[in-house]
Amino acid sequence: MHSRRKFLQHSAWLALASLAACSGATASPIAPPAPVSTVPPLPTSTDAAATSAPIATRTAPPSVTQPYLAVARGSDPAQITRAAVDALGGMTRFVKQGDDVIIKPNICVAYSAPEYAATTNPFVVGALVEMCMDAGARRVRVMDFPFGGTGKEAYQVSGIQAQVERAGGQVEVMNSIKYVAYKFPATARDLKKWQVYQDILNANVLINVPIAKDHSMARITLGMKNLMGVIQNRNGIHANLHQRIADLSTLIKPTLNLVDGVRVLMENGPTGGSLDYVKQADTVVASHDIVAADAYAARALFGFAPDDIGYIRIGQEMQLGRYDFDNLSVKEVQL
Repeated sequence: MHSRRKFLQHSAWLALASLAACSGATASPIAPPAPVSTVPPLPTSTDAAATSAPIATRTAPPSVTQPYLAVARGSDPAQITRAAVDALGGMTRFVKQGDDVIIKPNICVAYSAPEYAATTNPFVVGALVEMCMDAGARRVRVMDFPFGGTGKEAYQVSGIQAQVERAGGQVEVMNSIKYVAYKFPATARDLKKWQVYQDILNANVLINVPIAKDHSMARITLGMKNLMGVIQNRNGIHANLHQRIADLSTLIKPTLNLVDGVRVLMENGPTGGSLDYVKQADTVVASHDIVAADAYAARALFGFAPDDIGYIRIGQEMQLGRYDFDNLSVKEVQL
C-alpha cells in the first residue's frame, strides 16, 4: 500500500493531468510523480529570486484625431487586417524605423489547419509582418509556445510560417532558457512574480494577435488570455484564473492588440476539432487597449457583455483599459 504522503502526491498528479487535458495548459505529456525524496525541491517560478522587468515595449495611445478602436469586416483576411490598422492611424503609429518587433499569435496546437480556427489566421499574421517591415522594422519575429506538438510543427501546419517568411519576417521556436522570473508591478493583485519569456519584455514593439475562440475554463480566449503563451507554468495560472489573466496585463503590455475574428471557434475550445464548431465572421478588431479590444470582440463575436467575462471585467476594474464605448471613438470599416 502507498504511504499517506505518496497517496497524496499521486492524487495531486492525477488532478493536474486532468486539468491540463481539458485546458491545454502544458506543452508536453505529463510524467507520473517521482518517488518521494528527502531532498528539498528546487525553487519554482513563483518563489525563485525575481528581477524587475525592463521598460522597453512602447505604448501608442491615440491622438485626439485617431480612433480608440477600429473594426474591419470583409472577405479577405489580409485586407481587413490592413484596414483595421490603417483606421487607427497606420502601422507607423506603432512601429518606428529600426524597431525590434515581436508578433504573438495563438498557435496552440500542431495538428489543426487554419480552417479549424484553433490558431490565428495565417493571412492576418502575414499582413501584420508586411506592414511592420514597410514601417521600417529592423526585424519581425513571430512566436508562440504550443501545448500540442512542437513549435516547428505548429508553425508549418498552421500556415503561419509560410506567410511570415513570404512577408520578410521569421518564426522563432521559443527556448526554455529565455524564461526569466520577473517581479510584477504593485498593481497586480495576485501574481507577484512569474517566469516570462524575456524577449517579449525586451522588444520595442509587441503585437498581440489572438484568434477569438471558445475556452472551457475562461469562457473565451481573446487578447488578455493570449498572453499566457509567453509564460511558464501555465497550470499555475489556472488557480484564480480570471484575476491572474488580468494580472499578466500589468506586466506584459502589447503595443497593439488585434483580435482575429475571421473564423471564430464557437464550441469545444481551445482546440476545436470539427468545422461544425466554426463560425465565419470575417471581422478584425484592433486597439492599443487590450481591455477595449477584448470587450468589443466578446460582444461582437460571441454576444457576451464585457462583464460576463471575468478577466475583462477585472481588467477594467484595475484600470488596465476601458470599455465604456459610448465615450470612445470607434471606427468601423466595411470592405
